[in-house]
Amino acid sequence: MSGAKKRGPAAEILVQNLWWNNPIFIQVLGICSTLAVTNNLTNTAIMTIGVSLTTAFSSMTISAMNKFIPNKVRMIVQVLVISFFVIIIDILLRAYLPDISRSLGPYVGLIITNCIIMGRAEGFARSNPPLLSFWDGLTSGFGYMAVLMLIAVVRELLGFGSLFGLPVLSALLGASFTPWTIMIMAPSAFFLVALVMWGAKTLQENMKIAAKAKQGEAK
Repeated sequence: MSGAKKRGPAAEILVQNLWWNNPIFIQVLGICSTLAVTNNLTNTAIMTIGVSLTTAFSSMTISAMNKFIPNKVRMIVQVLVISFFVIIIDILLRAYLPDISRSLGPYVGLIITNCIIMGRAEGFARSNPPLLSFWDGLTSGFGYMAVLMLIAVVRELLGFGSLFGLPVLSALLGASFTPWTIMIMAPSAFFLVALVMWGAKTLQENMKIAAKAKQGEAK
């Protein structure tokens, strides 16, 4: 976009990962966990923080090790690095948040299979310095977190009438509140992800058209 040339590398990475190249509605990565955890805001927050930290630290480590990793075993080493950080997060959850750890169940271990983490390791960390790779991984996680938290707000509010477990609609409307059962079922996540993709891409196209029109007027 027109303002991109004025930004520094860190700011440009942030804008790209949060908006123009968001891992969910542009790259369409990490969709499986959207089905698994977004009917509960607390679980969604913990899961997305775990993915963000894993992506950031694994990208930084892989970038630092890049010159020493033979190309033939590159993917195996990347999976080992990612697994190490996922195990650390799993241990911390079991130790300090055992109820959430039990609630998330196997989905914490499945962070290893999240395509965003491997995608940033291959697409960015292999050709960029460690600190910039850390920032890229962290902001990719933030982009993923923003979309999943938005979906979780809708699903928990309409499905249970609460936010972070605190009653909202059920407290306001009392017995007249009827939970939307479909919102706590996996298909609702597909519908909401599709709506987010449609809305975000439409907005992006409108912004590009407006920017081109502004450039034309300036000439």
